[in-house]
Amino acid sequence: MGQERLYQDLARALLDDLAQGRYLVGTRLPAERELAAVHGVSRPTVREAMIALEVQGLIEVRVGSGAYVVRLPGAGDIPGFGISAFELTEARLLFEGEAAALAATQVSAQDLAEIEALIVEIARENQDPSGSVEADRAFHLAIARATRNQAIYQAVEQLWTLRFSSPEASLLHEKARTANIKPVVDEHRAVLDALRAGDAAAARTAMRAHLSAVLDSLLFATEERALAEARRAVQAKRDRYRSATT
Repeated sequence: MGQERLYQDLARALLDDLAQGRYLVGTRLPAERELAAVHGVSRPTVREAMIALEVQGLIEVRVGSGAYVVRLPGAGDIPGFGISAFELTEARLLFEGEAAALAATQVSAQDLAEIEALIVEIARENQDPSGSVEADRAFHLAIARATRNQAIYQAVEQLWTLRFSSPEASLLHEKARTANIKPVVDEHRAVLDALRAGDAAAARTAMRAHLSAVLDSLLFATEERALAEARRAVQAKRDRYRSATT
């Protein structure tokens, strides 16, 4: 099993621990740091495993406090895994970076006006306590549409559908929003500037930088502390993303 799926192994191991009564309802699981050391994985891998268990209603992760057992697994509880937010963001980085590069060579004045208006709407949306991300979604789909390639548009649209339909991805994005992590207007404007200049390389770089920042925000959504340590822990994963897209 690949490095990126280690969290599934860990989630299964923790589920077994719960089933065997190692942790009781109401008790706190060991800290991320301890679980990472015991199982020989990174703290982001632990976080992904925790999200998988939380989706199943077995634990509750409380920001700044830890993960608590809320239900013990029964005989019918079998670990099921959807698309994690990290996997989804990797796919978006690959697809949307290239989509932005192609769009830079095809984009029209009308496209640019629409994309600019959506950036203004993203800024307004960031003030919305309801947590809407429709303008952000529309921004990315407008760039995909500007490629003049329907297959690319549908691929990007499907990735955004997964963001909401995958329980794991949806939960972590919700946690990020709760932690007041919102789309960064300047990152979106950098993409627009590259598109307006017709610079494919700059558009690719700007979109990758934006989605790399999204990855960071997801990694730190449930624990703002120890930022430098967490960055080092995920550097290998980040390097893999970069090497696959250069």
